[in-house]
Amino acid sequence: MGLLTFIKDMLSEPAILMGLMAMVGLIALKAPAHKVLTGTLGPILGYLMLAAGADVISGNLDPLAKMIEFGFNIKGVVPNNEAVTSVAQDLLGVETMTILVVGLVFNVLIARFTRYKYVFLTGHHSFFMACLLSAVLGALGFSSWKLILIGGFFLGAWSAISPAIMQKSTLKVTDGDDVAMGHFGSIGYLLASWMGGLVGKNSSSTEDIDVPEKWSFLRNTTISTALTMMAFYLVSAIVAGPEFVSTLSDGKSPFLFALLCGLKFAVGVTIVYSGVRMILADLIPAFQGIATKVIPNAVPAVDCAVFFPYAPTAVIIGFVSSFVGGLIGMFILGLAGSVLIIPGLVPHFFCGATAGVYGNATGGRRGAMLGAFVNGLALAFLPALLMPVLGNLGFGNTTFGDVDFAVIGLVIGKLGEWMGSVGIYVIIAVVIVALVLPSILRPAPYAVNNKPEEE
Repeated sequence: MGLLTFIKDMLSEPAILMGLMAMVGLIALKAPAHKVLTGTLGPILGYLMLAAGADVISGNLDPLAKMIEFGFNIKGVVPNNEAVTSVAQDLLGVETMTILVVGLVFNVLIARFTRYKYVFLTGHHSFFMACLLSAVLGALGFSSWKLILIGGFFLGAWSAISPAIMQKSTLKVTDGDDVAMGHFGSIGYLLASWMGGLVGKNSSSTEDIDVPEKWSFLRNTTISTALTMMAFYLVSAIVAGPEFVSTLSDGKSPFLFALLCGLKFAVGVTIVYSGVRMILADLIPAFQGIATKVIPNAVPAVDCAVFFPYAPTAVIIGFVSSFVGGLIGMFILGLAGSVLIIPGLVPHFFCGATAGVYGNATGGRRGAMLGAFVNGLALAFLPALLMPVLGNLGFGNTTFGDVDFAVIGLVIGKLGEWMGSVGIYVIIAVVIVALVLPSILRPAPYAVNNKPEEE
């Protein structure tokens, strides 16, 4: 149990996973020892910096969520990956960590032997998906080695397929940088990209917004983020009232507390950007070793926050638009008599911002706004649909927050309920065909990280 726990903990740490991948790549390139050392530590430190920034953002979003919930008198369920995972760990801890390990093995094998050349490096999302799969498959009657093997296969397959379905859009976001999307909100980002292409004809990029000279300071991402979030927090604090905000501020002036939260949020975003630059500086060159020696044409699939610096203005537009979509989705659910899914600010920031970046890449400003808005609606409706599935498993009053978890959970859970184990084997067969067919139709090797052809 001690060794399994160590392996599970190590594989659920994206920083360590990125460092190990970079180390393998540098060794494959026969880099000198000092470059292996620095090239391994660079991505680890960069990701820890990214995670520290994300913690600052999440920590300051929590009081904002409470002020909005109290001020507008909203009661319901806030989707939270960590909450549902902590509940599941008490019931399915060993199964989850074993599926995580088997899933990584399947991901590497799929990347090595099929045309899906993506190595998924966002370990905490792999852990969340392993938890979902163990819960849903366990409820359908699978156990022991069947549960682990099937769960690991689904995890490894989606870890390779989800970056692949996003890569055409990702190349537009990054202008050809050799990274892929490794985050289980990919279906939402694909939806945002599609929406951007649909509505964004002749719409200029969010990053080309013409700012008069006297407002040029707004081009500083930290300053513009700080001003936007300070306004957001201050309005929420006024609506919630000083008496309630005082319960969150630990004796500090309620409105000063709100302003400081907005400023700290901006600092968190800046730390994330710095960490991203550090990750990419070392990870991409090191990954050339894996791409040439171990898994030909391999591409690292990395966390969604890595894509924020490509369109910082779209990040804020995406967050606000996604949150508005989540609010409207919540009201629609209320009118329909369904459970209220209160917009979780953490998924709406990270997933909404990323949807804004992808919507901007395909449809400029209109794409960023409407792409993220549609993503926000999905973050309301899909968790509401997933709740009955998880409720049957003993996870009432909590649900996963990101789009892929809901879609995968619904497909496996509903088909399993209708067809039993046969339904699961049908899904496995479909996935195998999807993995193998591209190699049969186009067997010649190709570089997945080329820029997309002009349409």
